[in-house]
Amino acid sequence: MDWAAELRILPDVLYAMALGGAIGYERELKDRPAGFRTHMLVAGTAALLLGLSRMVLEDAHYAGAGLRIDPLRLVEAVVAGISFIGAGTIFASRGGHGVEGITTAASLLAVASIGITVGFGYHVLALAVTLLTLLVRTVLRWVEGRKAGAAKGGAGAGRD
Repeated sequence: MDWAAELRILPDVLYAMALGGAIGYERELKDRPAGFRTHMLVAGTAALLLGLSRMVLEDAHYAGAGLRIDPLRLVEAVVAGISFIGAGTIFASRGGHGVEGITTAASLLAVASIGITVGFGYHVLALAVTLLTLLVRTVLRWVEGRKAGAAKGGAGAGRD
């Protein structure tokens, strides 16, 4: 396989990184443990792995060599890997009165899924999920903050 064919998946990786970066930027603004760069890397890596699996399946070099790739197994591997990273962002608050980082871990899983979606070639769906994720991260957080503020007798926003 020539190098030009290898570069064919690069636009998908870049697109996934841009989508992951949009979500990561919101996390960065909140000064959360996993921010802009982390989210970009997770989404881009997921897209790369899925694009690579597609590329290997189409490569004549591996034809007849008994190579069998199940893209869904690769999805499972990505999810397992991101679960490990996500677990590192979750920790108990001092005094044992709560847990922090669950939303960041969930956003890492979301960007991995977005990267997987791009890797499979579903660009519009990946963009739609990115926009929905940003909606959840911003608008619903604002609604929760207003609700919590009203319950306490003033305006305020909860910590995520």
